[in-house]
Amino acid sequence: MFVPLRYNVRSLLVRGAATLLTICAIGATVAVLAGMLSLQQGFALLFQERGRDDVAVFLRKGATSEGESGITREQSEILAKEVPEIERNAEGQPMASAELFLAVRLRKFDGGETNVAMRGVQPMTFPIQGDDLRIVDGVNFRPGSDELIVGNGLLGRIANCGVGDTLRINTVTFRIVGTFDGKGGYRSEIWGDLERLQVALQRPVRSRVLAKIKPGTDLATVQARYAADLRVQPRVETEREYLRSQTGDLSGRFSMLGGFLAVIMGIGAIFTGTNSMLSTIGARTHEIGILKAVGYGPTAIFLSFLFEAIVLGVAGGAAGCLLVLPFQGAETGTMNQTFSEVTFAFRTTLPVMLQAIGFAAMLGLIGGLLPAWRAARMTPTQALRRS
Repeated sequence: MFVPLRYNVRSLLVRGAATLLTICAIGATVAVLAGMLSLQQGFALLFQERGRDDVAVFLRKGATSEGESGITREQSEILAKEVPEIERNAEGQPMASAELFLAVRLRKFDGGETNVAMRGVQPMTFPIQGDDLRIVDGVNFRPGSDELIVGNGLLGRIANCGVGDTLRINTVTFRIVGTFDGKGGYRSEIWGDLERLQVALQRPVRSRVLAKIKPGTDLATVQARYAADLRVQPRVETEREYLRSQTGDLSGRFSMLGGFLAVIMGIGAIFTGTNSMLSTIGARTHEIGILKAVGYGPTAIFLSFLFEAIVLGVAGGAAGCLLVLPFQGAETGTMNQTFSEVTFAFRTTLPVMLQAIGFAAMLGLIGGLLPAWRAARMTPTQALRRS
């Protein structure tokens, strides 16, 4: 025979102050965990939503990112023109584009400096990107010109990035002619003509070759074909695979930091819940004695008090998620694996909330074990004598 649930609900409502204190303690802990998980989700989705399986990324063999890759002009032309798996457009041109990537120090609006990604591209980059990239203000830069377009994630964060502004890179002055919106980290970059940025950045090599590949292409076969070619030995993978490899490290750090903070604060929340439940037992010994006198056994009493603790945990988890929800979509920035700043938003997704509430329920369970055990051990005579 189990104690009716309405008894537990009534008990929580009657002890409003203690119930609210416990919910707030657990809610604060869960808010920290949910916030860090939301950051992790925002950063991971920032890149993974941009990744495509029909686009291949060619890097220098051994390079782990485009920031440390270097491909000569001749090697990029070999890859663009000789790889038969690369699609061709209506004019018969290979849909492949060499790109330059380098982080440069630029001034922020709020003071100080940060690294911003500069990407030099060839005209074929835009047909490859298709609808994933669009100009939202101004116009696109002209090939061969000292013009730039700025990702809208940098607007309001980096100085001199509005349409009509000028940006000096070493000895070359560029003019901002447009802003663009793109998937993932592109919106935190500045784009310009490949040849002109190579001159300005004094970078004689390219960073990667981006290419649209034919359906059903096995990139392992492409890489094996050049394993013994002394002209070029690229590392090649789909854009989705490449971007997933770029997010793993920092996403893991967000999760580890969130877990560490949640454990530290969770210990405090457990003590708060335990003390609240123990004080409740002291005030409810008469009730416990009556429950046992009318036939409720130790197991029923134990489960009844444990249920109350779990309800407190779940309520605290829901409160913590509500504290984080107002930050949904709020943007922040961080350094990625290429040491350039990227802008991304909080993403409080359903899995994040379920993880947070599950963690809160576990806190309630752990905090309620000792009080529930003490309540279950009382005999009717002990309980009624204490009243």
